[in-house]
Amino acid sequence: MRILVIGGGGREHAICWALKKSEKVKELFCAPGNAGIGQIAECVPLAVSQFDELTQFAKEASIDLVFVGPDDPLADGIVDAFEAAGIPAFGPDKKAAEIEGSKIFMKNLLKKYNIPTAKYETFTEYESALAYLKEQATPIVIKADGLAAGKGVTVAATMEEAEKALREAMVDKVFGDAGNQIVIEEFLEGQEMSILAFVDGETVKPMVPAQDHKPIFDGDKGPNTGGMGTYTPLPHIEQSIIDESIVNIINLTAKAMVSEGRPFRGVLFAGLMITKDGPKTIEFNARMGDPETQVVLPRLKTDLVDIVLAAMNGRLADLDIEWSDEAAVCVVAASEGYPATYPKGRVITGIADAEAQGALVFHAGTALKDGELVTSGGRVLGIVGLGRDIAEARARAYEANSVIQFEGKQNRTDIAAKALV
Repeated sequence: MRILVIGGGGREHAICWALKKSEKVKELFCAPGNAGIGQIAECVPLAVSQFDELTQFAKEASIDLVFVGPDDPLADGIVDAFEAAGIPAFGPDKKAAEIEGSKIFMKNLLKKYNIPTAKYETFTEYESALAYLKEQATPIVIKADGLAAGKGVTVAATMEEAEKALREAMVDKVFGDAGNQIVIEEFLEGQEMSILAFVDGETVKPMVPAQDHKPIFDGDKGPNTGGMGTYTPLPHIEQSIIDESIVNIINLTAKAMVSEGRPFRGVLFAGLMITKDGPKTIEFNARMGDPETQVVLPRLKTDLVDIVLAAMNGRLADLDIEWSDEAAVCVVAASEGYPATYPKGRVITGIADAEAQGALVFHAGTALKDGELVTSGGRVLGIVGLGRDIAEARARAYEANSVIQFEGKQNRTDIAAKALV
């Protein structure tokens, strides 16, 4: 098969890496890709938003299957565009992708079908939102309704922080149109958990659970990012809690989408909080997570192409998906200044040494400049260690991280520490 992956981050590098292992893949393309992806696939210099050019390329290159990575093109209907051109694409159509594209749609869906989530109210006007906010207790969560590159959510510890977040979203428009509507949500306490699942309508095949680390600094301090590291499995979370999350949240949500006339086909990502009252939904994403994908796919034993084809052909229910017992820990190396403004073009060294130690290094924001590998994004690399357990995988990830260098590099030092307590 000739397969085209859409995207150019760490998630897409991991997807390309997993697809490349399949004997069914003859040629692999990625648009736009990055410097790391370019080592295993042919990068196509097209942006994820260039639907007409991407469908034209897919026709000319005789692409058999498209795998869509990021959220924005899914919300904008890229799967619909490919399918209208007669090219099979793995991912939800525009109507189904609204489960991520609109937090208000998602919250209202959960409320309608009694799926556990935080209490919330939605607003389209700043003054009414501010009046409601002032009546609430802190900490409290402010969410822009639309997509904001993973940065549209503020967990405000004080009323001052909450009012600032509300003003930035609705008045200053720091997230553009994504902040035209907002959700004000109760703060949930507990352990976070991410469960990704292959979904075809009402058929749900969950992947192994992972845990992400969103804030930029150790101890979950500082502003939220797209994710500073992740790990799997979760030995400190009981299997009964994981099972409850799948049955009462993910399965019910897949059925709800079918009932709404928006059947979901692709990867559904549940961001969950394990509270004293049980698991509750923080968010749903309509695609694989980043950096969760970087630890989940290395544990996948079943051919990823087989899973995608089964989901697309309505045969997912008949497929047994196997996972390894290995642990995987991903440490994200980020640029100085991230998640705010950051420099680009810093030379990266040490990746070959890290890979020689057995680490997997997934490129997120890299480019080639004058023959040298340089930084080109906020999150630059996802450095993954594998091992018999979390402690071994974590040690290997940090050992590999220590040999990779670029000016201004920052990373958290406590990824997966919660699993060792």
